[in-house]
Amino acid sequence: MLKRSPVTAAFILLSILLISACSRHDIYETAIGWERSSAGLKADSISVGDLNIAYLRNSEANSGDTIVLIHGFGANKDNWTRLAKELTGDFNVYAIDLPGHGDSSKPLDLGYQLEEQVRHLAGILAALNINEMHMLGNSMGGAITALYAATYPEQIKTAVLFDPAGIVEHKNKLLELVVAGDNPLIPTKPGDFERLMEFAMEQRPFIPWPMLSVMEEQAIANQEINKVIFTDIQEAGFESDFRNAITQIEGPVLIVWGKEDRILDYRNAILFQEAISGSQLKLLEGIGHAPMIEAPEESARLFLEFARPYLSQADSDQQAKQ
Repeated sequence: MLKRSPVTAAFILLSILLISACSRHDIYETAIGWERSSAGLKADSISVGDLNIAYLRNSEANSGDTIVLIHGFGANKDNWTRLAKELTGDFNVYAIDLPGHGDSSKPLDLGYQLEEQVRHLAGILAALNINEMHMLGNSMGGAITALYAATYPEQIKTAVLFDPAGIVEHKNKLLELVVAGDNPLIPTKPGDFERLMEFAMEQRPFIPWPMLSVMEEQAIANQEINKVIFTDIQEAGFESDFRNAITQIEGPVLIVWGKEDRILDYRNAILFQEAISGSQLKLLEGIGHAPMIEAPEESARLFLEFARPYLSQADSDQQAKQ
């Protein structure tokens, strides 16, 4: 039987929806739901204090370890769907919408410095009764993951940092644009989201136009909270404190970085490796800022190979069979 690629399947689904005269938003919701379902995930939410927190979790729980996935600035839980598809058969996966992002609450006065976001995340995971996990984070989420591992070492079995923020000694195009008052990470008008996709990723995935237009609308609608979060992180003056904090990490850490990253220069990866004792580094040729989107199968493989010595016995036995 011919195996359909995700692109082919998405095209067939899109064609059916267009023929049935669905709206762009209907098409978006249906396609996102299909992607989640195909990955073995379903949407859920939980109240944490005054916040409503949205997240994805396994459609069916299993006896494997727990994996928590932390997205980057301006992103959301669905950035992880294609990587999660490689993992939900053996692990219990949680992809969180951090406060200020995705479908979670977006209070402007919550506080979004990295240390504050680590505290917010700790409260979310406590509410979900998650007290031991493998944590994977990208960009801002990578910095949060590193700080979380330093702050709550007893909870982290392994940590994987995909193009993490936090150390920017080696600068590239993004800083130049931000200084000029032109931040490509915060879409404010039509066309900006397309520009963001091109800027962030070297291997951009196929996204049908109806979905892309809805994603752009959402990004533009979030510009106020995104500006607050970006300013909170910038004004913290965090880099020296961040470097000192991550030297306290004791658990196993893997750093994965796309060499074509135009947002955070891959040369900063060496500085992360030097700061985190015993950490491992993998540089990916031809990949930009989001390896879990651009190369989900490779990203999952790197995690599995790295984490294998630290998995529970059930996970180790299953991985040994593959």
